[in-house]
Amino acid sequence: MSQVCIYPKEAAAITGNGYQAGKRLLQRIRVQLGKPARALVSIQEFCAYTHLPEQEVRAALNAR
Repeated sequence: MSQVCIYPKEAAAITGNGYQAGKRLLQRIRVQLGKPARALVSIQEFCAYTHLPEQEVRAALNAR
């Protein structure tokens, strides 16, 4: 089964930032989507917010 949600460490690695920046990015996505603070962010939601191609993000996650 493929991964559905993205975590701060992965968001940081994909964007080239640190862990704290990855946490802030996911929190900004949650706020924009109206999700609770601890809700999971899907890869699709991450890609829609960052305008990154979903296939490339999934490939980067699978390469780890």
